[in-house]
Amino acid sequence: MVRRLPSQPPVLPGFTHIHVLGSGGFADVFLYEQNMPRRQVAVKVMLSEVVNDQVRQMFQAEANLMAQLSPHPSILTVYQASVSSDGRPYLVMEMCSSGLSERYRRERIPVPEVLRIAIKIGSAIETAHRAGVLHRDIKPSNVLLTAYGHPVLSDFGIASTLSGAENQESVGMSIPWSAPEVLMDESPGSISSEVWSFAATVYSLLAGRSPFELVGGSNKSAELIHRIGQAKVQPIGRPDVPATLERVLKKAMSRNPSHRPASVLEVVRELQAVETELGLPQTPIEVAMDDWALATVADMEDRTRVRGVAGAASGTAQRRRRRAVDAGRYAPINTSNGQSSGASITSARTPKQTRSMQILAWSLVATAVLVLALGATATAVLIRSNSGEIPTVSEIEASQTSDSIQFSWPDPGITADDSYQIVTSDGQSSIQRSPAFVVDAQDGDRVCITVTVNRSGTPGPPSNQKCVVFSG
Repeated sequence: MVRRLPSQPPVLPGFTHIHVLGSGGFADVFLYEQNMPRRQVAVKVMLSEVVNDQVRQMFQAEANLMAQLSPHPSILTVYQASVSSDGRPYLVMEMCSSGLSERYRRERIPVPEVLRIAIKIGSAIETAHRAGVLHRDIKPSNVLLTAYGHPVLSDFGIASTLSGAENQESVGMSIPWSAPEVLMDESPGSISSEVWSFAATVYSLLAGRSPFELVGGSNKSAELIHRIGQAKVQPIGRPDVPATLERVLKKAMSRNPSHRPASVLEVVRELQAVETELGLPQTPIEVAMDDWALATVADMEDRTRVRGVAGAASGTAQRRRRRAVDAGRYAPINTSNGQSSGASITSARTPKQTRSMQILAWSLVATAVLVLALGATATAVLIRSNSGEIPTVSEIEASQTSDSIQFSWPDPGITADDSYQIVTSDGQSSIQRSPAFVVDAQDGDRVCITVTVNRSGTPGPPSNQKCVVFSG
């Protein structure tokens, strides 16, 4: 395969060119040193022969999108964007390594490391989706590593907004990691197709190849497209990859988009469940606040928090409340000589006064015991009440297609921090937000599921088991 030579690096005020980093279909990437502040940066420069009004629009869209999203810890940081003196648009970006895209091909990356990378990148994709942005080119080579080994998602060059995706024509794509409906021009891209691409990328990091690539066989574009259209995912072929993880990825790469998880966040939660299964600490989900994009400079100080998906009360607020309670409960009693005491105070009193104070003291003690007893009773009632607040799924219904059974149920009243945990009769488990679950089946198969609402790691009461015998 003949590769073109990189273009001439532009002269950029305040930057010194060092060498070329890579070339693509629309741009070259060079290593520069920024003079002030002094640091090495990657500069993406559009090719002069492809610069036209459409490419300028794509460049401007990428610069704006990257600027909007780059505060996320797993999205590549953009420092500035401009046009060089010879008319070529360029982006100045954080210097990162593309070594991961080469490493997965030559060595076996440990499963815990892949899960950590996947959850962080999945968090970045979910954040982009919540901002109304599709990446449209998720693949291993667009996952870079910072100097500290932190994975970041790069190259939003062909990204689009969710609202306008249906009306856009298909653009350049990376075939091995593109969803079948995108390759067949059935869709220009959607959240569902990004779920597919995300799963295909994670699969590749584990398998050392793309999902439908044949080792030692022919992998021409037309053949890859045909295999992806059939959607028969081959086993990863690693004994250290748990079957649960393979099922998660296979489900996310279903041929029918409706059979996939409804969001990348659902896949990320299932990857966290795999971490728990392997006895690993869960990698935190990093999803920006919903109103981040609406923040202004004036209120930025109040909006610089990043929250996980499973929300909890503010630790600072809890500590503040505890300090207020503690200060009142343990305030010392000052004596006349400046000493403090939590016990009785001795002074010159008459026997009658002493007896009166003793009676008063015993009355206070009795009252305190009664209050504590009532408090304990109220706490027990509150605990029982809270434990029953997690809703229970009921009335599970089932319908059949030519090759699957679809279970569904009405929303029992879940909150933003809840998810459904589905357990099938063959021991498979899935965590998701959608009130529907699809199981591939053959004639005569008996499929049973149980659904439990999970709230921040605490399961509620399980549903009654729903069983269906498939008749194809």
